Amino acid sequence: MALEIVGKLIKILPEVSGQSQKGAWSKQEFVLETLEAQYPKKVCLTAWGDKVADLKSFNLDDTIKATFSAESREYNERWYTELRAFRIEAGEGGGGGAAPAYSRPAPQQSSAPAAQTRSASSPMPFSSSFDEETNDLPF
Repeated sequence: MALEIVGKLIKILPEVSGQSQKGAWSKQEFVLETLEAQYPKKVCLTAWGDKVADLKSFNLDDTIKATFSAESREYNERWYTELRAFRIEAGEGGGGGAAPAYSRPAPQQSSAPAAQTRSASSPMPFSSSFDEETNDLPF
């Protein structure tokens, strides 16, 4: 499942690199602040490999659209979540607007009436409330 976020680039953390059995690797974390008017959120994402070079083409305060996947893993009975950006591009609007910050594409085929009326290009607003009936996560 791919998710998207649009926000202002507010911080770029130092690049981290290393060597593994499969070869050299690099990653860089960056922080976006959502464009929600009243309560903007800060979200830390990770760029891996060639996406680190894509990130370097942006400056602080640029509006960025990041397409990412979310994955959690357990280590010593603690859970860690990573938002891995696999596409980083210039965001629409130039910043400062009240555009919704979170979106996901509409399902390919769905019998739900709400999914049929929403187009893939219209973003789904983020909600901090949990609703089991509309939750499409597999867990």
